[in-house]
Amino acid sequence: MAVRSDVLRVGAGGVPLTRQRESLWADAVRRLLRNRAAIIGGLIVVGLAILAIGAPVFAPKSFSEQVLTDNNVVPAWIPRVFPFMQPYARISDGYPFGADYVGRDLLSRVIYGARVSLTVALVAPLISLLIGVVYGSISGFFGGRTDSIMMRIVDVLYAFPTLLFIILLMAFFRNTYAKPDPGTVAYAISQLDQRTGGLLFIFVGLGITAWETMARLTRGQVLSVREKEFIEAARTVGSGNGRIMLRHILPNIIGVLVVYETLAIPAYISTEAFLSFIGLGVNPPTPSWGIMIADGAPAIRTYPNQVLLPAIMLAITMFAFNFLGDGLRDALDPRLRGTQ
Repeated sequence: MAVRSDVLRVGAGGVPLTRQRESLWADAVRRLLRNRAAIIGGLIVVGLAILAIGAPVFAPKSFSEQVLTDNNVVPAWIPRVFPFMQPYARISDGYPFGADYVGRDLLSRVIYGARVSLTVALVAPLISLLIGVVYGSISGFFGGRTDSIMMRIVDVLYAFPTLLFIILLMAFFRNTYAKPDPGTVAYAISQLDQRTGGLLFIFVGLGITAWETMARLTRGQVLSVREKEFIEAARTVGSGNGRIMLRHILPNIIGVLVVYETLAIPAYISTEAFLSFIGLGVNPPTPSWGIMIADGAPAIRTYPNQVLLPAIMLAITMFAFNFLGDGLRDALDPRLRGTQ
C-alpha cells in the first residue's frame, strides 16, 4: 500500500481549491531527479549500455584481431603523457590507445569488455533476487520451525568465505567440464559455457553465493510487514497466503530489495574482474577488463596504457553504479520525504 503526501492545489487569486495526492513513487522519482550524482551515474550506465550493445559499430577493430608486428605500439600522444616511454616507444596512429602484447587494439577490447561487466551487472542481481526473495519470503512469512531451519541453512553457507568459495566452485566447474565426452550433459553445458565466453560458470558461481544476504534482508522485511493492519485486513476478507504475499507484501518491500541489489552490483563486477584476473573468469580471447589488467600488469612500468585504460573503465563503472544506488536509496527512503 503506497504512502501518499498531500500537495496543495491553488486556484485563481491564490485561493486553495483541493489537495492532489502525490504517490510515493512519484515523490521518489522527483527526489531522484534532484540528485545530481545519481543522474550522472545513471547517464554513465546508459552510455556504457549503448557502447556495449553497439560494440561492433563503435569498436575500430575486432577484439580478437591480432597483428603481431604491431605488438605494444602506442599512438603519439601517449609518450607525451608518459615521457619515460619516448626512448623505446613504437608509434602507430592506427590504434587510438595502443595495442597489447599480441597486437590487439586496446580500445576495441575495452569496448567489448563492457559487455561482460554489464552482463554480470544485470544477470547476477537477477539471480540473487530470484533465489533470495523466494527463499527469504517463505522463511519470513511462515516463521516458526520453517524459518528456523531455513535460516540455519543460510548460516551454514555464510560460514564459508565467499570469495574463496567462488574460486573453488570456478576451479571445480572448469576442471570438470574441461574435456567432457560428446553427447553427454556435461558436454552440452561445456558448449554453452564456451558460447557465452565463459560467463555461464561465473553466473553459477555468483548465483550460488550471492543470494544469502538477499534472503536475510527479504526475511527481515517480510517479518516487519506481515503483522501490519492492511495484512490483517486482507486475511479478514479471505485472501490466501499467495495473494497476500504477491499483492500486499512484495510491493511494499521490493523497493528496499532493488536498492540493495543496485548497491551490490559493483561487488559483482569486481568479483568477475578478479576471477578473470586470476584466470578463472571468461575464456580468452573474450575480452574482460580483468583479463586486460592481468595481461598488462607485467608491462605496467613500460606500457602503463595497457593497464590504465581497462582499470579506469572498471573504476568509472563501479562509481556510476554506486552513485545510482545511493540515489535510489535516498529517493526510496520514506524517512527522507520532504527533506529535499
